[in-house]
Amino acid sequence: MPPLLTQVARASDALPLVATSTPTHSFNVTTQIQQDAKKLMRSMTAGNPNKMSIVSGDTVFYYMARDNLCFLTLTEDSYPKRMAFLYLEEVADAVMRELVNEFGHGWRDKVDQAARPFQFIHYDPVIQRKQKEFRDPSQQKSKLNEDLSEIQTIMRKNIDEILNRGEKLDHVSNISQELRTKSKDFKWGAKKLTWQARLQQYGPMAIGALIVLTIVYVKVFHIGF
Repeated sequence: MPPLLTQVARASDALPLVATSTPTHSFNVTTQIQQDAKKLMRSMTAGNPNKMSIVSGDTVFYYMARDNLCFLTLTEDSYPKRMAFLYLEEVADAVMRELVNEFGHGWRDKVDQAARPFQFIHYDPVIQRKQKEFRDPSQQKSKLNEDLSEIQTIMRKNIDEILNRGEKLDHVSNISQELRTKSKDFKWGAKKLTWQARLQQYGPMAIGALIVLTIVYVKVFHIGF
């Protein structure tokens, strides 16, 4: 069975640029699955590894980042892990080749300037051709024989862990903002208390000195007159 869902997005904000799905007689790519894919893309941050597998029931999402793009595909859990990442690598090669052909060396700027979702949906046939090539993993044995030992070290997580982490990060961000606001209020209050303390400490001395200076001035002025 080929990869069931493939999405390409802008890495900076997860804006979807092109996506394709291949439902089968035994598996339907539901709206919920598509929403989970979008949430996963948004949950990925700069701190994440460039490659990751995310388990979701009897399916697995595979994620890969390259340059200013990120790639996501969904397969059944029986689909070989090596093959899934090899598929993403070839999709990345094909999409970036199309970008270079269309925009030349300025393709990165075109990706960064994309203003609407699925702006590069015309690359969909390119991804579909790759899906057909990877329909049967046994036909890709020659590619699997290449050195892909790094795949064994790729992080594997559960989808709930990733999505919940995204919610927690939002919560932490809100708390951080509140703390910054309270910190500013605290600093202002501390400055105010400091000035009040200094006024109480040095105020009487300043008033006394002012009185003495006034008396001296009056006497000197009177003598001079």
